[in-house]
Amino acid sequence: MARRYDPERRERIIDAAIRVVGAKGIAGLSHRSVAAEADVPLGSTTYHFASLEELLIAALRRTNENFATLMRQSRSLADPAADLAGELARLLGEFFSAGRGPAELEYELYLAALRRPALRPVAAEWADDTAALLAPRTGPATARALVALMDGICLQVLLTDGVYDEAYAREMLGRISR
Repeated sequence: MARRYDPERRERIIDAAIRVVGAKGIAGLSHRSVAAEADVPLGSTTYHFASLEELLIAALRRTNENFATLMRQSRSLADPAADLAGELARLLGEFFSAGRGPAELEYELYLAALRRPALRPVAAEWADDTAALLAPRTGPATARALVALMDGICLQVLLTDGVYDEAYAREMLGRISR
């Protein structure tokens, strides 16, 4: 039987893993559940990802891109005349504008690094990359503090079933960035 050419299969498997985690949590992730969701043979998932850890790493990298893309597209972050705190608060609002689901999924994968050491470097990449985007405006220490505060604000909203308060975020981010 001829092999079917499917250059997007690996990407579809990652997307399927993200959907599985979104629907069933990390506990529901298996090669079998992802293969079914991606509509690919089970062997495809194990071919592209030898372990579930590898699949989780790829899923975390993909979800990390959501907020990173918003930040990279922001021209205000690089503009020394722009209100940095206001822009970061706006970007967090845009992150939450898609609803709680995508934010919860991203943080579920991010916090999985607490119990899965293989994910820690990927979680650290997000913090490092975000701080690197901010550091030219603030310096490295303040950039890291801003990242920590943004993480804290997001976690509080998600864990308390709260509503994102852009004015509060702007004020707190402004205190750190000044």
